Amino acid sequence: MLLSDIPMLAAHRAPDVEAIRYGDRVLTYVELRDRCWRLSNALTRVAQPGDRVAILAENCPEYAECYYGIPGAGMALTLLNYRLTPRELTFIIGNSAPRVLVVESKYLASIRQIREQIPSVELVLLIGDHADDCTSYDAFVATGEPEAPTRRASEDDLCWLLYTSGTTGLPKGAMLTHRNLMAAILNSMTTWEVAPYEVCMFTFPQFHVAGYVMPMHHLRGFKVVLLKNFDPGSLLRNVEQHRVTNTAMAPTMIAMLLEDPNTDAYDISSLRRIGYGASAMPAEVLRKARRKWPGVGFSTGFGMTELAGNVMVMGSADHDRAADQGLELLRSVGKQMPLARVRVVDEAGNNVPPNMPGELIIKGDQVLSGYWRNPEATAAAFTDGWFHSGDVGRWDEDGYLYIVDRMKDMILTGGENVYPREVEEVLYEHPAIVEAAVIGAPDETWGETVVAVIRVRDGEILSAAAVIDHCRDRIAGYKKPRRVVFIDVLPKNASGKVLKRELRDRIAAGELELVAP
Repeated sequence: MLLSDIPMLAAHRAPDVEAIRYGDRVLTYVELRDRCWRLSNALTRVAQPGDRVAILAENCPEYAECYYGIPGAGMALTLLNYRLTPRELTFIIGNSAPRVLVVESKYLASIRQIREQIPSVELVLLIGDHADDCTSYDAFVATGEPEAPTRRASEDDLCWLLYTSGTTGLPKGAMLTHRNLMAAILNSMTTWEVAPYEVCMFTFPQFHVAGYVMPMHHLRGFKVVLLKNFDPGSLLRNVEQHRVTNTAMAPTMIAMLLEDPNTDAYDISSLRRIGYGASAMPAEVLRKARRKWPGVGFSTGFGMTELAGNVMVMGSADHDRAADQGLELLRSVGKQMPLARVRVVDEAGNNVPPNMPGELIIKGDQVLSGYWRNPEATAAAFTDGWFHSGDVGRWDEDGYLYIVDRMKDMILTGGENVYPREVEEVLYEHPAIVEAAVIGAPDETWGETVVAVIRVRDGEILSAAAVIDHCRDRIAGYKKPRRVVFIDVLPKNASGKVLKRELRDRIAAGELELVAP
């Protein structure tokens, strides 16, 4: 089965259901199927099987059409992060070498700025306004026939090319085949809790790997409400208007909703499930969300770009049990999904016992086929078919997994390992702290020193001494911050992950003040 088959299958069972509701625009499943077929057939006249077609746009129905229509032509969709600078886009477009580029009019100026540096691009399809140096996306789609393409891709053909977030270095292109993506979709479908008829809201950027959730909703034939981008007011308004029953968000989005003074002005009683992921959820934020919305079940998991989606899941029943009994389970990402294998290993590749940290390695059909044009990185990422995630985790005695931290974020101070996430959890317990990130800074005596970067709630005053005193009785002395940075905004990527490398660079450049107690 191919990813590009999904609109056809859904149209057979739910032809008139709204596949995409985007503001006032609606695409039924029949309309989505036909437009995807048109796009596939139009592309076969300007490019060849195996070519890349890139898209630079915020969330929109056209993006969903590209999800299916480009792979349906035997080509690979390259998903571009619209928050990148022209310089960063030049690298990714140059590396992936797409022949066709689909761009939203809002970002055309960025493409024009680098046009001479991306010679592989022969055709630019413009979503939105007319431009003399582009072809209208809609006009281009209209040239294709609304029928299944005559050439059918293989399950092992490249389907999506997603670039890693680059939080620790230059982005790498994760090659996801039809088989990879369908395995991830089916793995999640076996475990995610759904009712027979759902109204689903999609909030993540469509260029993110979380985009695999949309084809999962489409395969079920559910109505999908698409947000252009995340905004608390827009989200709440759409839940109320369309009686949304489930959605998924990054923890930062949930935290923003909890802080928004207008949240109680909307009727969101239809909402029954919220999934969260893309970054770690502070336990205190989750507790506040459960108190705020007692009728909502929460679920989470663990996944990454290279896995085409999630491989772990923890459902609402576990969340309820953990909250009611005060269990640490609330910090877990759950148990293994049935279609992938996850291990926690030491440096020699041996399984570690429960409650001991080690690296997460994964094997399964959803694991990427490799990194685009980077055989060295591909070879380094695999051992005997097992993919090395770079995440540190531990099992408990009952088979629940806890993500300790990223291996590259670990702080080595005075010969002791400090995992920032543990310190961040403690910081979030302080009522005046809205956001926190913990990083290591060079130190002549200790090698590295623990630094807490904090955003304080509006109207609150907090000193460095108060922050460190808050940690003193909650974690070991070597783990507590020795310096504090107060900041108005924590830098994040589009999926809500804090850009710790940027914080480290700004501290090294003297742009951020390290405050001692």
